[in-house]
Amino acid sequence: MGFALMLLASCVRHPDVPASSSETQSLPAIYPDYCDVTVPCNIAPLNFMLPQGEYSKCVARVTTPDGQQQTYGKGVKVQMPEDEWHAMLDASKGKSLKVEVWGEKNGEWTAFRPFEIHVADEPIDEYVSYRLIDPTYVAWSYMSISQRNITTFEESEIFNNEITMNDRKIGQCINCHSYQNYKTDNMLFHVRLSNAGTVIVNDGKISKVNLKRDYTISSGVYPSWHPAEKLVAFSTNLTRQAFYTSHPDKIEVYDLASDLILYDVNTDSVSVICNDPDLLEVYPTWSPDGKSLYYCKSVPLPDELADKDIRSTYEKIQYNLYRRSFDVASHSFGEEELVYDAASKNKSATLPRISPDGRYMLFAEGQYGCFHTRHGDADILCMSLDPSSPDIDLAIFNSEGFADTYPSWSSSGRWIMCSSRRGDGNYSRLYFSYFHDGVVDKPFLLPQEDPEHNTYRLKCYNRPEFMVEPVKISVDRFSRVFDK
Repeated sequence: MGFALMLLASCVRHPDVPASSSETQSLPAIYPDYCDVTVPCNIAPLNFMLPQGEYSKCVARVTTPDGQQQTYGKGVKVQMPEDEWHAMLDASKGKSLKVEVWGEKNGEWTAFRPFEIHVADEPIDEYVSYRLIDPTYVAWSYMSISQRNITTFEESEIFNNEITMNDRKIGQCINCHSYQNYKTDNMLFHVRLSNAGTVIVNDGKISKVNLKRDYTISSGVYPSWHPAEKLVAFSTNLTRQAFYTSHPDKIEVYDLASDLILYDVNTDSVSVICNDPDLLEVYPTWSPDGKSLYYCKSVPLPDELADKDIRSTYEKIQYNLYRRSFDVASHSFGEEELVYDAASKNKSATLPRISPDGRYMLFAEGQYGCFHTRHGDADILCMSLDPSSPDIDLAIFNSEGFADTYPSWSSSGRWIMCSSRRGDGNYSRLYFSYFHDGVVDKPFLLPQEDPEHNTYRLKCYNRPEFMVEPVKISVDRFSRVFDK
């Protein structure tokens, strides 16, 4: 159906453009800020609003490159029907939509400077998943692992922590969902404390396993599926939390010990990758060809601090990024190789992710530690793994003074995503950017049907992951594995 027919088919009311208005050269202060962003050609409508209380009405006119136009606006919000929006995107691939905004204040209309929404030819993976959790200084309230179709507004739960919690005094935590090669027939997530275990989906079949062995310090914690084999690399961690009485970061998370293990899904066997008794190894991630494992490892503390209580030295612990080669046939790993020396810059690097073409590595970097989600100085960096190519400047992708963490690549490598506390400093939300030709474009917030949604949803978006398909197993079916 063409764009014009879509407009006729829609039953939404299209307001008139104000007959008279004063002009300003300022861009509209819309939320979310979608002015001059680049978006995928299949993204959900970029609905937005003018500040409530300051404006009483908003009208927007959207024009496609071939001159077709439509207006939107109800109160201070602009909400576009999905069919009309996707028709406009189809008509604008590789080009731009022009957006004009008018705002009414005290009975007077102002016409803001128009802006563009650039429409990339490349689509984005249709699905993302994330843990929805209260800010991390709240413990054991309701949380879920949810998935969202980002070409629409459809969201559904993969699992929640209430359906199988059998002891509310202990509580239950669910976390660390992971998929093999962006698909969901092989996946996992953890359930901790009440009814604890790792839920594994192997070719669509569900089981709950205990990854703790007598030679490991814990069960599996932070996972990464091998892209082709039924293997998962985990860190094993003895994690602790400390709560500040007065500090903008509110909470500190650190490890007393951590190692790396390899889990064979088919044989239910666990082998040790590395377990330096004096240092900390965490956050494994595979290269897209499955021939290398990247991870973070702490550097030795100065001798005068080596025997001190970690509660007095946690701000001195810093991690570098390493890799080991991997032989698929023998399941053996090569020697450790330093990839990025963050400590030499008085920094700490965590959460490495390799681009699908193997050329770049995203990671989070802050002053210290391995849990940057509460560190206001944390940013996302992009390092070239090809010595002949430069690193990519992500200044436009990062926020100023807010934690930017959990970087991730789309399956095409054309889109990157992170979880960021920008905006209010408390709630982490999802931001996306176009990654192309050595350039990263202005990030945009995950679109919502109601643009106010992210301000009244009091949950953090934790550990976001791209998926090329949804999880097809229901919450109820997942819950039955706990009865076995």
